[in-house]
Amino acid sequence: MARWIAAQGHQGTHVFDLALQAADDGPIWEHARREKAVIVSKDEDFVDRWLLSDRPVSLIWIRKGNCSKQALLAWLEALWPDIVIRLEQGEQLIELRAWIFSGTVQAVTGSTEVI
Repeated sequence: MARWIAAQGHQGTHVFDLALQAADDGPIWEHARREKAVIVSKDEDFVDRWLLSDRPVSLIWIRKGNCSKQALLAWLEALWPDIVIRLEQGEQLIELRAWIFSGTVQAVTGSTEVI
């Protein structure tokens, strides 16, 4: 996915390229904070960390079931322009959900705000 993000004109770095592939979520979170990077993940643990953090990082939480990388990227491609706009507007948690309705995969984007 990092290469795909880079192909869209944004900086994308995979945890393997940072030697963080075996790291717990904490070092990944701290790297994102230091670099002002956006974490893109299916891992709900990042959302829990975001909700409990006094200094959350930007997070795109993908909630799509198992699928091929090609299918995931095709799904993201349609959503990407809206995601970029929302990040530029300062949203820090963007939840992407997919569900199946009448045999067709639908998608909704939303954000979570903690009041």
